[in-house]
Amino acid sequence: MDLVESNYTDAVRAIENGEFTPHFQPLVDLRTGGLYGFELLARWYRPEQGWIPPDEFIPLAESDGWIDLLTRELLRKGCSALAALPGSLALSINISPVQLRNLSLPDEVQTIAAAAGFSTDRLIVEITESALADKVETARIIARAFKSMGARLALDDFGTGYSSLLHLQSLPFDELKVDRSFVGCMTEQRDSRKIVAAVVGLGQSLGLTTVAEGVETAEQAEMLRWMGCELGQGWLFGKPVPADGLTEAMEKCAQAATEHLPSSTMGGVSMGSLEGLPAQRLAQLQAVYDGAPVGLAFLDREMRYRNLNRRLANMNGRPMSEHLGRTVQEVMPEFLAQVEPFIRRALSGEAVSGVELTRPPAIPNGGTTILLSYEPARDEAGEVVGVSVAISDLTPIKQAQAAQRETEEHFRSMLELLPQIPWIIDAEGRALDVSQRWLELTGTEDDGWRGYGWMESLHPEDRQPTWDAMHRAFATGEPIDVIYRLRKSENEPWKRLRSRGRARFGEDGKVICWYGSIEEVAEPDCSQSGTAGMVRKRAD
Repeated sequence: MDLVESNYTDAVRAIENGEFTPHFQPLVDLRTGGLYGFELLARWYRPEQGWIPPDEFIPLAESDGWIDLLTRELLRKGCSALAALPGSLALSINISPVQLRNLSLPDEVQTIAAAAGFSTDRLIVEITESALADKVETARIIARAFKSMGARLALDDFGTGYSSLLHLQSLPFDELKVDRSFVGCMTEQRDSRKIVAAVVGLGQSLGLTTVAEGVETAEQAEMLRWMGCELGQGWLFGKPVPADGLTEAMEKCAQAATEHLPSSTMGGVSMGSLEGLPAQRLAQLQAVYDGAPVGLAFLDREMRYRNLNRRLANMNGRPMSEHLGRTVQEVMPEFLAQVEPFIRRALSGEAVSGVELTRPPAIPNGGTTILLSYEPARDEAGEVVGVSVAISDLTPIKQAQAAQRETEEHFRSMLELLPQIPWIIDAEGRALDVSQRWLELTGTEDDGWRGYGWMESLHPEDRQPTWDAMHRAFATGEPIDVIYRLRKSENEPWKRLRSRGRARFGEDGKVICWYGSIEEVAEPDCSQSGTAGMVRKRAD
């Protein structure tokens, strides 16, 4: 007997004979890889025909009036099977459009679940969008009844039938399912990918959990995670199995999730930190934008300003309203030639940072020095969709550096007029700075005086005594007071110099460096071969 010739009596006999069996397909948390639950699916095996596809017998069950009987049989077996498993895995069941006319359906489901020892707060009731085309009021009553017993509601096949936001607004849905027809080709087709992203974003905006059907590859799973989709089901995690294969299916699902889903962190960022409604994320992003100490903007592929903070608007000398939707060329035509090459490089996928430019005087706030960075912004498939721009105003820093150099020049010029020769050495005696007059006095060229090079100018007999005297000061922290001899060339006489200095101490009491000066002193009345040494010690 052909399937199309079967009638109500035949169907009842097939149900009583156990030809209909529930199968279970895993539902996986895409963020953690953990098993969330199973979707209950109907399978029919006829001894004389073999397996009958659901898309053949479900329409018959609806038209011949035995869909309620089939649902009760499958639900009874499904609730019993999951009640026997450890934990509190969810069970998702599908409600036929014709069943939305049956106002007693929620009570029947609750009775079956209670008899199996299965809590209805673990139940997810899926309603197809096409079923709501002309039954919204009845569906609202049934939906509220399911909600009152703790069950969750899912809108199935969203976007494939009579799509209407009215359904999402008028019925208390908890989940929004993304149809497999979009998920299956999302990695190859940009349009499908954008539809999936839009549905996920819509679900998040409405506070709904999003579920992706037909996940078959790790690439699809990772892309869905990137979009923020919470749950996934498909052959990647396991095919539908009968009740006696649930334990094995759970083990295979856990293994598949471990292999194909990264840990609960993505790129070092906790997935939990990415949660939140898009409106909240946008508010957080804008708060970060406005509070940042640098100018920030996002440019699309046409180099139009899609977002920016007030700091950047002020830096450009124009209000934010004159930026949004306009290109860089429209906002700052005189500056485009300087920045366009870097923006183009970022649009090609290259991160560009540390670009220092001076803004042309012709534009607002012109003449200022800025530091720019351009970072490619990518979508869920890795395509560059725009450029994130960060701009720092270096003008205050440049002005401070110039003022510091000016001060240093004033200070150095003043020191050059003093009769003494100033010097700075570190805690180990290495020269850090010395007056130009030291170079003139010793004939030292370039940086030969740096480090311990300054000691090469001393009389050979004075080097070790000078070194010993300095180390005694280093050990005690008391002032340095040393006399040694030096000369510019072999044709000139030795000059007798006195070098005195004091230590600069850090907060930890350790010497940071020594500051001092050198002055020429008269020869003693009695000449002596070695004159270097510690002349005296002075307490502070």
